[in-house]
Amino acid sequence: MTDALHSFPPTLDAATERLAAFAPRAGSEYARKRNFDLGPGAHSHVSTLSPYLRMKVLDEADVSRAVLSRMNAEDAEKFLMEVWWRTYWKGWMEQRPAVWASYLDDLGRLHNEVQTQSGMRQRWEAACLGDTGIAPFDAWARELATTGYLHNHARMWFASIWIFTLGLPWQLGADFFLRHLLDGDAAVNTLSWRWVAGIQTQGKTYLARPDNIAKFTDGRFVGVQGLATEAPPVQAPKPPERQPIPEIAAYAGAPGDRVGLLLHSDDLGAPFLGPLGIDPVSVGYIDTTDAQSPWDVAPFVPEFRTRLAQEASPGAVILSDAQAVADWASEHRLDHVVTPHAPVGSTRALLRKLRKGDAVPPLSEVRREIDTVAWPHAKAGFFKFKAHIPDLIDQFAR
Repeated sequence: MTDALHSFPPTLDAATERLAAFAPRAGSEYARKRNFDLGPGAHSHVSTLSPYLRMKVLDEADVSRAVLSRMNAEDAEKFLMEVWWRTYWKGWMEQRPAVWASYLDDLGRLHNEVQTQSGMRQRWEAACLGDTGIAPFDAWARELATTGYLHNHARMWFASIWIFTLGLPWQLGADFFLRHLLDGDAAVNTLSWRWVAGIQTQGKTYLARPDNIAKFTDGRFVGVQGLATEAPPVQAPKPPERQPIPEIAAYAGAPGDRVGLLLHSDDLGAPFLGPLGIDPVSVGYIDTTDAQSPWDVAPFVPEFRTRLAQEASPGAVILSDAQAVADWASEHRLDHVVTPHAPVGSTRALLRKLRKGDAVPPLSEVRREIDTVAWPHAKAGFFKFKAHIPDLIDQFAR
């Protein structure tokens, strides 16, 4: 078992136990200490629930409910806001899917540049290997490559140094994170890197400062030399105009249909099965993690997700690609396939490919009600979304 799977056991019990252990500390203790990055194995001041939230083994309602069973919303406000940031980022991207498409286009171009421009390749390799000579940055690169996790504050410092000190394209940094983070998510990761670069909130960047690093690493890294002293916003086109979130057609399976449930690396749960009266004859699971990057993904990332899928749905058939999905549907003589809704990202691209062909039976997506209600509120900045969080908690977490 790798360090990543030791630190984050891919089991349902690990997720629920971690939530139960952290919930009593989600109030004033979290508010005081949440920004301190104390290093590998010492992230006790934050929940470290994000890999499980990423896979929807837990959702925002589950986490909010557990915390509010121990304290009131006012005491837990800082933590609850962090939990619902994930919802905000995903809702924002759902209304601007062209941002993800543009990122992938940029990544394809940069992949070619890394292969052909020796200077960029050397700087990129040094950054990825943690061999830049900037002590905290190199430590974070190695921690990420070993554990699949970084403290949120460390992610901000790392991204800032990557962009403004090392002069590397933000897209390559976002890709490095997606290839190693257990909680790597198309929306959350991409938009967070854009924010540090001054693109997401145009003109607002994040500058990593030696004094801030020294303070919030509790003195682990003091007197860091060579960091950029300015963080001019990266030049980029304005975000595309917001689009309405597409409607999803209702499940149209007929009584008596042989229905297969297709789980994927964006959602391991299917809370809709009961209300729809579906008893699947087979469950499949497909992981599209490798499709996110032109470079190799750290093996522990798909391993974590696949093992968690097998835990959540014992007997699930592990499927490798679109052809494997078609073969699974044929083997089980499926009349219909139902799957959790896939947000912007590589899973959505796969599902679209399946729909365009005729090798699989009709495929229906079902979006979770919490996402249907919450995402449309992510129209502009987070603080406008924040105004809706109490109502979302009342509706889904009480």
